[in-house]
Amino acid sequence: MGQISRRRLLQRAGTTTIAVTGVAGCLGQGGGSPDSLTVGYVPIYPNMQHYVMEQAGYYQDIPADITIERFSSGPSVVKAFASGDVDVSLFGITPAMVLVDRGTDAGILAANSKNGFKIMATTELVDRYEQVGAATFERFEQEYGRKVRFGAPPDGSVPDTVLRYWIEAHLDIGAMDTVIAKSTVPPAKAVQTIQSGDIDATIIQEPFATIIGQDEAFSELAWSGNILESHPVTVLFANQRVINDSEVAQSLVEQHTAATEFTADEPDTAASHAASVIGSGVSEDLATAAMDSRASAFVSDPHAITDQTETMGEFVAAAGNIEGPVRTDDLFAFDPYDAIQE
Repeated sequence: MGQISRRRLLQRAGTTTIAVTGVAGCLGQGGGSPDSLTVGYVPIYPNMQHYVMEQAGYYQDIPADITIERFSSGPSVVKAFASGDVDVSLFGITPAMVLVDRGTDAGILAANSKNGFKIMATTELVDRYEQVGAATFERFEQEYGRKVRFGAPPDGSVPDTVLRYWIEAHLDIGAMDTVIAKSTVPPAKAVQTIQSGDIDATIIQEPFATIIGQDEAFSELAWSGNILESHPVTVLFANQRVINDSEVAQSLVEQHTAATEFTADEPDTAASHAASVIGSGVSEDLATAAMDSRASAFVSDPHAITDQTETMGEFVAAAGNIEGPVRTDDLFAFDPYDAIQE
């Protein structure tokens, strides 16, 4: 008789459940270990480790029932985490700051991605910037009678924070609202919005930056890795019940780290995994092409992003999303990562 796997994969109502035979329980019931976890994610490219963990079976090596739930937007998964419906999430560093600032008992187990944005703009704007640098914005306004129109996600989001840092600290040309005309444009709509001429530039993640760059009317104006080197994008965030269970927490981080290594060693396969889960127009060819972008950088070490997290926290606070920068010790849970390095 063939050996029966201790786990089996089930599909149900928009979620994927990896069940452990003979194990039951629910996070939030009683004081025992978290035998059942819900992992929430939004299908964006920076969450690469999740796609590898799901498609390559890494979640099956975590000693708990894992239910994977897909959310349509960042705010929806953040709300689910705050309400206790989700135990582990892969989302932006700034929502993690907001949740901890508002008293959510949780922490960052691992980094996920860094340096993950490109500022894409019309070739006319890029050419001007290459010639006169930071003076581009003032001269553009003088010539056209309006400010450069930027599309970006909402105030306090990760790309908004990086954009604000670029203008106010890196270029040092004044408060962002006085320099550019910013409109809220979700990443999925950025390609259409810039191609329609409604904006002149956008700060955008992969694979959308690759799509925009394939159009000769646009090119890269700046890369966020040169703006704020090693800044975080998305993270692996868990509630305190998960963090307190060293076996589960360490296993999550260990599998996440293995997924990061897999992505580095087998980028085309990782891209294929991402495309198969994300869907929504992200073909395997596009996902693979985006792997070559310098805005595709995947990491696990939480220590690698602490300094820039503190810097970003100041700008998130300036946008009014948190009262003040969240202390590193309050935001990060380093012990599980450190334990697997020993």
